[in-house]
Amino acid sequence: MESRPLPRCERSRREASPFREASPFMDKKRIVASVVVFFILAALFYLQYRHWQSFDWGTFWAQTHSIKKVHVLHGIALIYIAYVLRALRWKIFLKPVRPQVKTMALVSPTLIGFTGLALLGRAGEFIRPYLIARRTDLPFSSQLAVWAVERIFDVGAFTVLMVLAIFLPSALPAIPHPEYYVRFREGGFLLIGLVLVMTVGAIVIRRSGEPVARWVEARFGHLSASVGHKMAQKVREFGQGLDTIHGPVSMFWLSVVSVGMWYLIALAYQEVTHSYGVAGLEIPVSQLLILMGASMLGSMLQLPAVGGGSQMATIAALSSVFDVPPELAASCGILLWLVTFAAVVPLGLALAHHERLSLRKLSEESHRAEEVEIGGPPA
Repeated sequence: MESRPLPRCERSRREASPFREASPFMDKKRIVASVVVFFILAALFYLQYRHWQSFDWGTFWAQTHSIKKVHVLHGIALIYIAYVLRALRWKIFLKPVRPQVKTMALVSPTLIGFTGLALLGRAGEFIRPYLIARRTDLPFSSQLAVWAVERIFDVGAFTVLMVLAIFLPSALPAIPHPEYYVRFREGGFLLIGLVLVMTVGAIVIRRSGEPVARWVEARFGHLSASVGHKMAQKVREFGQGLDTIHGPVSMFWLSVVSVGMWYLIALAYQEVTHSYGVAGLEIPVSQLLILMGASMLGSMLQLPAVGGGSQMATIAALSSVFDVPPELAASCGILLWLVTFAAVVPLGLALAHHERLSLRKLSEESHRAEEVEIGGPPA
């Protein structure tokens, strides 16, 4: 069939749109990054396999099939409640500019956004703020700013729980390998230091955002004008996100919701580990924070839709820290990833289909919008 030329109005609309076709260079960067991650994960998997040369696949499948499914369902329910708390936290951020927005109106973009992250990897990380910006008729840059500030509350909330676990007498010191406790305590102090640095940085940017942005642009502009400009814009966006925290009451509720959300995630981990009915996996919540930390570190090496790094880090922690047999550790690590990370996919895809949304198109649009928001250096 012979293709017809677009009507003039359609051509004008597409030419005027800031959302032009994705750069082939960006696609190549993502492909190269995925290939590198794949080979790193393959090497780690090979080393793990050599370490577990006596791995028994029959035992693995038997233990996987013997789980108590009601515990797994409880874990999934807790993860979904945590997503609702994420939506509630975003509502608190939006209160100064969109006080009429309801929490339930933000649940759908939250679930679709995390579905995009699970299926597309880092390419889907901007879908959630992009959808919320569209639903609330706010600039995308303002929701990118909220997304950046949200990271501070996530790190801070996890640090609060981790510090409590480290210093409770009956928590981490009671792990099967107490020699690891010293390392975890050092890691806890590093987390505290990181949160303090982030807090001081946030206070400085909140009070003197524009001078800091100009300093960053001047400091790094000699490397590249575009790099300096983009870094300065990130500082300005972050300062804009901090402006959504209005007073101590807002700060209090944001902190409470964040800690509560991460505690629910820890309870979901406990439901999964206890679903096996094995003494070695009857791990208390305080010690499960180790698995959560390992999973978060491992998620830095993730392949779209299949993960990889998160599961391997969790399996390694179960095996080395808690003396869980290889077959059981592998089964539990995979199930934890499915419950805490991939369980959102079915409902997220259903919502996206109902709202006639394409995750891939949303990913492309959100990244183009982010490039447009940052822009190039001023002339």
